[in-house]
Amino acid sequence: MREVELKAIVPDEGAARSRLERAGARLTFEGRLEDRRYDEPSRRLTRQDQVLRCRTYRDAAGAPARAELDWKGRTGADHGYKVREELGTAVGDPDALAQILDRLGYVLIREIDRVVAQYELDGAVVRFERYPRLDILVEVEGEPDAIERAIAAMDIPRTAFSSARLPDFVAAYEARTGGRAALCARELAGDYRWGHDA
Repeated sequence: MREVELKAIVPDEGAARSRLERAGARLTFEGRLEDRRYDEPSRRLTRQDQVLRCRTYRDAAGAPARAELDWKGRTGADHGYKVREELGTAVGDPDALAQILDRLGYVLIREIDRVVAQYELDGAVVRFERYPRLDILVEVEGEPDAIERAIAAMDIPRTAFSSARLPDFVAAYEARTGGRAALCARELAGDYRWGHDA
């Protein structure tokens, strides 16, 4: 499967969400989204621009958590959109998966935690993301036409969106504020063991 996406800083999350909802968007998830990324001790996957990730969804309403195991291939660009191959499958128990990966020799290389609101609109997935310490971001994923319709519905300037990756937004935040971004609870507490190469 091909992942196509754009990201932007959200100047007013409430207003953007309201406009999206008025355009007919359906809220599909709201709550905590936890990513745990794994690699071989040699960091072979990272060097090859591949991602092995367990993503856990913890619903704000208290529904049982659900998780996915994903692999992502090299990042590319296509007419200004970020594009990469992606494969994923549901995971029944993220803790058991972490133990399996550990037994296979994989190591945890990154934690990313955020509170999200995820919508679907005419073939696009729109996710508002609040990290522990970073600008509020919105990611729009789908085919290019669906992405453009969703961006227009939010009424955020099209020029605000780019194919930049999360580390690029972190670098821009840190340059602008002079402070350190935090992408997980561990970093908010001052533990920056992984750096920002997500």
